[in-house]
Amino acid sequence: MTRSNGGETRRVRAIYARTARHYDQMIGPVERLLVGEGRVWAAGQAHGEVLEIAAGTGRNFAHYPRDTRVTALDLSSDMLARARPRIDRAPCPVQLLVGDAQALDLPDEGFDTVLATLALCSIPDPDAALAEMARVLRPGGRLLLVEHVASLIAVVRTVQRLLEPVAVRCAADHLLRRPERDVAAAGLAIDYLHRSKAGIMMRLTATKLR
Repeated sequence: MTRSNGGETRRVRAIYARTARHYDQMIGPVERLLVGEGRVWAAGQAHGEVLEIAAGTGRNFAHYPRDTRVTALDLSSDMLARARPRIDRAPCPVQLLVGDAQALDLPDEGFDTVLATLALCSIPDPDAALAEMARVLRPGGRLLLVEHVASLIAVVRTVQRLLEPVAVRCAADHLLRRPERDVAAAGLAIDYLHRSKAGIMMRLTATKLR
């Protein structure tokens, strides 16, 4: 278990406590524009024992295969309270867990799949979170990510750089992260990486080799 960034983590928790009630209404238009079928793509590949990081209001729950068992973790109990009604509509068992992705209170190698959608952009220390995801994956287990990231197109990245201070201050939303680098640093082998929407959206899968 790694140490989390306490002060910033508390700030992120407070932001989601304030926005939980309206989160689905706020995120819906953004997801239709940028994410598309990303949640279906990610959750549909999950298998076995699944850990979902930053599960939020449970927007992935309906898309998991029937033979999975999901532990849905989020920093915010307020967000998970909004997720609870979606458990009844999920095709598989879902357990809610309040916890910090940067310091998971979970055993080593306990999961076949770790999934995170629009999560690493808001976690204060994404390196620590990905190290924890790798730790709890079994050998041969898969990491599934859908994330908005720093574009490889210079002009787009310049706009992201201008917007980032406001996004981080108001929503704890980092626009310039490159999670593929952190995935590799965590010891996971990237199997698939696809960018879209002017390079700001990424879909990634990776495998824990040992």
